[in-house]
Amino acid sequence: MTELSSCIYEGTVVHKRLVPRQHGFSYRVFALCLDVDEIDEAADRLRFFSRRRRNVLSFWDEDLGEAGGSPVGTKAREILTSSGLSKFGASIELVCYPRLWGYVFNPLSVYFCKDAAGNIGAVIYEVSNTFAERKSYVIPAGAADRQISQHCAKEMYVSPFTGRTGTYGFHCLPPGERVVIGVNFRDAGAPVLKTHFSGERRPLTDAAISRLMLRYPLMTLKVISAIHFEAARLWAKGVPLADRFASPSYSFTLVDEPQRTMKHA
Repeated sequence: MTELSSCIYEGTVVHKRLVPRQHGFSYRVFALCLDVDEIDEAADRLRFFSRRRRNVLSFWDEDLGEAGGSPVGTKAREILTSSGLSKFGASIELVCYPRLWGYVFNPLSVYFCKDAAGNIGAVIYEVSNTFAERKSYVIPAGAADRQISQHCAKEMYVSPFTGRTGTYGFHCLPPGERVVIGVNFRDAGAPVLKTHFSGERRPLTDAAISRLMLRYPLMTLKVISAIHFEAARLWAKGVPLADRFASPSYSFTLVDEPQRTMKHA
C-alpha cells in the first residue's frame, strides 16, 4: 500500500515580542499537513484518525473556514474561485492542528494552493481568535518556488496586546521534508512580534500517531492554555491592553497588492 501524501510535521513554535516589553517562549508541537482530497482515504486507512468522528486524532471541517460542515476543500476552492484564482485549486495542502481527544484551537491554518502542474500560485492564511472569529487572507504567490514571502494589512482583532492597525509579514517554506510557517507583525512600520513554526516531516501512520500521543498527550489544550498563560505574563510585565473590536464570524480578503516571493538560489 502506498504511503499517504498527507503527513505530520513535528517541531517547535517560537514566539518573540519585541516591544514595548521583550517576551518570548517556545513549545514543542506537531501539526498535520493534509491533502484536502485525501482526508477520507486517510480516515479509512488509519485506526487513530477520523473525519467528523471522535478519535485520538480527528479532523472536523467545521473547525475551519466558514461555519458549516462543507468539506474544507470545497470551502477553500470557493474562496479561490471568488478571488479569480480557481486554477490554483487543482490540489491544496492544508497545515493545521487536528482535534486531539476531541478539542482543537488553530491560531493559524495555512492552505498551499497549486495548479495542475503542482505549482503554488496562492496561499490562504486563516487566522482565528479566541472569540470564535476567523479571517482568511488570500494572497497570490506569483512565481513561488520553495520559499515564500508575503504581506498584508491586519483586519481582525487577534490579541489584546496588539492594536487595530498593523501589517502581517508571512514567510513560508512550503511542505517538503521540512515546513516553516512564520509571521511577523509590524505596527506603524516598527516590528512588534515574530513567530514561526518549524517542523520535520513524519509519515501519517497509526504508529506515528501513537508515538505523538506519548510525547504530546494534551497538545491542543496546551495551545489554548499557553495563549492565556502568556497573555497573563505580558499583562504582569505592564504591556498595555488594546481595545477589542468585533469582526464577522468569518470573512476573507483577497490581497491584490504585488507580493514578494523568494526562491532558493
